[in-house]
This record gives sequence, structure tokens and C-alpha cells, in this order.
Amino acid sequence: MLIRHDTLTQLVGDIFAAQGCSAAESERIARYLVAANLTGHDSHGVIRVPRYVGMLAKDEVRRDVTAAIVTDTPAFALVDGGYGFGQTVGPQAVRLGIDKALAGGVAVVGLRHAGHLGRIGEWAEMAAEAGLCSLHFVNVAGSELVAPFGGVERRFSTAPFAAGFLVPGRAPVILDFATSLVAEGKVLVAANGGKPLPEGALIEPDGTLSRDPDTLYGPAVPGASRNAQNGIGAIRAFGEHKGSGLALICELVAGALTGSGCAGPGPRRFCNGMLSIYMAPGQFGSAEELAAETTRYIDYFKACRPAEAGGEVLLPGEPEARRRAERIAGGVPLPEEVWRSLGETARAGGLDIARYPTLPAA
Repeated sequence: MLIRHDTLTQLVGDIFAAQGCSAAESERIARYLVAANLTGHDSHGVIRVPRYVGMLAKDEVRRDVTAAIVTDTPAFALVDGGYGFGQTVGPQAVRLGIDKALAGGVAVVGLRHAGHLGRIGEWAEMAAEAGLCSLHFVNVAGSELVAPFGGVERRFSTAPFAAGFLVPGRAPVILDFATSLVAEGKVLVAANGGKPLPEGALIEPDGTLSRDPDTLYGPAVPGASRNAQNGIGAIRAFGEHKGSGLALICELVAGALTGSGCAGPGPRRFCNGMLSIYMAPGQFGSAEELAAETTRYIDYFKACRPAEAGGEVLLPGEPEARRRAERIAGGVPLPEEVWRSLGETARAGGLDIARYPTLPAA
């Protein structure tokens, strides 16, 4: 089914307002989640709403938190998110890093104990809009989903990484990916009737490769949410030893270094840690020379002969930009199971789902 992005944003915002979040926070959560759907990152979009509401009910995430600054110097800050929604404390930490980098040329900000931060590319885009290049390393304490290269047992979170680089006169290059072969949310999307997983995305305890979401979640139970704690398999790291190694670094710098905590062993409270580096391009030399070299290389990169006739070599961020334009114009597609779960969550909060009309089928 299809729904207009503004209607979907209103629905999600109303759901969180009904859960006691302020109007500003409800709007912010909705805007960031729907933005993920608009870019095609459905795994980090509105499919997360029932989970967020469940976490709120269990006090695993908190309403309207103002992040606390633990350490503050001209070029560095350590921020504690106090388990507030990632869509609230995330922008607070990113804004702090932006302000410091604009003032001093470069800044490092560690964020610990944040709720789910959503699509990490959002924060690279926020920095780019302020005129900065940035790097973001993320981990998830309380979440073990991914097996390291050569193993079958879960040892990592999906450990996302994102980067943004300014291209004068053009959209910035935004690189954004989980270090797992697929994000956990993509397994959830597949389990809810969405896009199937690629072959070999998951691994069973005996080393057998799988694409069946039940490997991660266990057999589906009618009326019950999918829970990775019920499965016995794992997601695989992307790129064999390379992705596994990058995931390890994400766990160490975003989890251990920030004090947010790494994934396992033992029970740990769910939270994101993020280490971000912000850089003002003007501090690295002549703006004219940087612009010329960046443009030259981007043109050279894009001019590569495609592997397939009629194909195109795309920059990171270009598929998202195109998908955003398509979905703003034509509506956001949602699997029926995702729409059903949104409706159940809305009704549980006293909302009338009929107030949020879907688009007619094409």
C-alpha cells in the first residue's frame, strides 16, 4: 500500500503525542523516521514505531530528554543522552559538534547512552548542511546480532558507519551503511513481507548460510512481534574480514571509548553510542583548490564506464536522493504487515486510523 509522506508523518507524530511525548519531540521522531522511508532505508523508518512505543512503555527510552555535557573543551565534547530518544539527543550532540567545528575548524563529539539514533546518514547530512565534512562511528550496547568473520555466534551489533563530504555546487556525498551484510531492520522488513534478504545474509549455528528471517527471529508467532532474542542464528558481517574489522572498531570507539558500552557479554541496557568527527573544509587549504580537486575527481569517478549497458556509476547518496524524489511525488510504500502494526499501535493510543488515508493502488 501507499501513503503520502505528510500523512504518514502526521500519523507517527500523533502516535508519539498520544504516548506523552511533547509536540516538538513527536514531530521530530516522525520527521526522521519518515525521512528514512523516503530515502529507501525502510529498515530505519516507520517499521520502528511499535518497537519505540514498546521501549517507552518499559522505560528503555525516555521522553523529552536534554542531553548532559560530561566533558567540554573547544574541540571536544562527551555527551550523555540519558537514554532519550535518538531523534532528540542525537541532533543535540550533532549541533554541538557543528558549532565547535565552525568555531575551531575541527571537533570530536562522543555521544553515549542514546536511544536508537535511526539512519546515521541523517547526521552526516545535518553536518553537510552546515558546511562541514564528517565521520560517524556507531554501536549498539544491549544488541548482539552479528557474527564476526570466521564465527557463527553473535558478537557485534550492526555497528553503522556514516560519512559526509561536501562537493561544491552539488549535493554532498553521503556514505551510510551497517557493517553487517544487512541491517537488522532489513531482516525485520523481510519478516514483515517486505523486500527479501540477499542469499547468505544470515548464518545458522552449524555454519549454514541462510536468507530466512526465522534464522534471526525464530519461528513467527501469530500476533507477537518479531524478537531477535528468539532466534539462534546471526547476521553476517559484510565484506568478510574487512566488514568484521570495521564493526570491531565501531564497537570500540563508539562503545568503549565513549563509555556507552559495547555489545555483550551479559545483559546490557539497549542504547546507541556514537563517535563523530566534524571538519571545516576551509581549514585544510585554499577553498578554490579544494573545490577544483573535488569536482575534478567526482567527474572522473562518475565517468567510469558502466559494467552493464545503460548502467551508471552512482555516488553514495545518489540512490537515496532519487528515491526521496520518487516517494515524495508518488507516496511511501509500506508492506501490509507494517501498516497493520502501525494501525494497532495507533488504536492502542486512542487514535482513529481512518483519519490517515492511504493512496489508491496503482
